[in-house]
Amino acid sequence: MSEQNPILSSSLQSIEAYQQAIAQSSEAVVQWLKQPEMYQGKSVAELRERIRLDFNPQGLGNQAAIERAVEYFLKDSLSVHHPQCVAHLHCPSLVVSQAAEVLINATNQSMDSWDQSPSATLIEMKLIEWLRNLVGYGAGDAGVFTSGGTQSNLMGLMLARDAFFARQGHSVQQDGLVGNLRKMKVFCSEHAHFSVQKNMALLGLGYQSVTLVKTDRFARMDVGDLAQKLEQAKANGEQVMAIVATAGTTDAGAIDPLRDIARLAAENNIWVHVDAAWGGALLLSEQYRDYLDGIELVDSITLDFHKQFFQTISCGAFLLKEARHYELMRYQAAYLNSEFDEEQGVPNLVSKSLQTTRRFDALKLWMGLEALGQKQYATIIDHGVSLAQDVAHYIHEQPALELVMQPQLASVLFRYRPAEWPPEKNADVALLNQKTGDALLESGRANVGVTEHGGVTCLKLTLLNPTVTLEDIKILLALVEKTARQVLNP
Repeated sequence: MSEQNPILSSSLQSIEAYQQAIAQSSEAVVQWLKQPEMYQGKSVAELRERIRLDFNPQGLGNQAAIERAVEYFLKDSLSVHHPQCVAHLHCPSLVVSQAAEVLINATNQSMDSWDQSPSATLIEMKLIEWLRNLVGYGAGDAGVFTSGGTQSNLMGLMLARDAFFARQGHSVQQDGLVGNLRKMKVFCSEHAHFSVQKNMALLGLGYQSVTLVKTDRFARMDVGDLAQKLEQAKANGEQVMAIVATAGTTDAGAIDPLRDIARLAAENNIWVHVDAAWGGALLLSEQYRDYLDGIELVDSITLDFHKQFFQTISCGAFLLKEARHYELMRYQAAYLNSEFDEEQGVPNLVSKSLQTTRRFDALKLWMGLEALGQKQYATIIDHGVSLAQDVAHYIHEQPALELVMQPQLASVLFRYRPAEWPPEKNADVALLNQKTGDALLESGRANVGVTEHGGVTCLKLTLLNPTVTLEDIKILLALVEKTARQVLNP
């Protein structure tokens, strides 16, 4: 083993090397945080040419390896904490979350079995209990931390599928899929996350199994259309395994009418999974918690903490209302979750997860709650929602800017549209907004989202950063207008 690159251990040499590496990396981050630019502005081609893998057979040592990482990665990274970085559901992180990462990485606990992660296992279980209480579920610990929304949605859809077949006396786990699979359907809104289609393909039922339900003018699922499509499915001999409701669509931040959807599903004996990867943050809100009315009625829930909970990537959770449904995916391996362990009450979380080896990401949420307290956490979550409303009001007053939709969570959809441009020039307006968004990122000054809503190409502000103010956004909007004019008149 090279003396300059030892394994992390209790030896004095290793501890000294660890302290030096962490100090060097931390100082590099501090300098990076001080740079005024949001992004250094390199293109795909420039980065592809700049980044080369040229490994030294003898190794460079820790110090040189860190220096190269700073030069080729850190300096060219997007500053997600920058007030003009507002394109995506990509949050700045809590300082304490960074500290949690140090503990997670150094201890390297694996969450599959208790004997690999003793205290971590129990902390995660208690956090799941706490989250269930926030939702309004009954007592218990049915749930698990995940890598994020796509994995949590996969768990919800998989258990919904297997519960559907179990009601017919068939075990998918033991015998696989049977019957006319083209008749098996999942319903979601036309603005649901793409992971619904992606996961149904992974589950062997394909994109064709997903029926899209219309949405209202606020991008929320239309319950009337849902009821009609359920009746039509029944008439067609189709069987609906699940309804996926969304609490926080990616662009509009729309929250489907959860209580009404749960009522319809109960009448038809259909599993409801709620993708609350974004809107689930309102569980802590003091102003907007009622937006999630009815969430306690559904069968399973996706939560993400690397969005408006401000945790580092990755950190998500899956909650299951009825613990008995975990039997649908339980598998015992003598070396991880033996029958003997179960009889002794030893908790091995591999039974609840699609993953085997898994990081202790729950520590980040626990430390965030400990450091901030629920009240301060609620304040920074509510800030984004309230700021979006203030920004929308400001956009209304700007003659060259047009609000595309009234905000619901912390996102604002708008476009640059000169007042003198007639409706027949809408295609030109769409291209202008696309080019404006591209030009802002290329300049390194701002990262504004470009998306489409109701056939309208628009710009998107995702206001997750609790340090950003209305004045910051006014500066950004002025930059948007200036850049659009430059695109028009190069």
